[in-house]
Amino acid sequence: MSDSAYPPLSPLKTGLRGRCPRCGEGPVFKGYLQLRDSCSKCGLDYGFADPADGPAFFVMCAVGVVGMVAFMIFEFSLHPPLWVHALVTFPVLAIMCLGVLRPFKGWMVAEQYFHKAEEATFISVGKHGEGYGWRGQAERAAKAAARDKT
Repeated sequence: MSDSAYPPLSPLKTGLRGRCPRCGEGPVFKGYLQLRDSCSKCGLDYGFADPADGPAFFVMCAVGVVGMVAFMIFEFSLHPPLWVHALVTFPVLAIMCLGVLRPFKGWMVAEQYFHKAEEATFISVGKHGEGYGWRGQAERAAKAAARDKT
């Protein structure tokens, strides 16, 4: 079935639930963070999805800010010894990161599907300073060069 047979779904809702961005029913993950090859319900190939390290970076930044605020409140109000931080604070930060990482990765995959993200391609037409750029610019430059030759 084509994508037009499915109504557009919210990337936020499907992504946070870890569901297929096209049908909203099939799971995206086969492990904790490993993506499936395709949707078990609608057959959507997840080959387009490449969130790479993006989810981990954004989760670490967000949890780092929240965690540091909590760490400072804990430190300045109770003044616990260092071993208490080792037993409480660091495991809490790790649990927060792992708890948010899967929904965030699912959301990024859903956003890639929704916005039809693809790898950028660079095409050079061999002229220095003009006629180079991304796909659309290169095609326009090639047409302009052909027009200039005539």
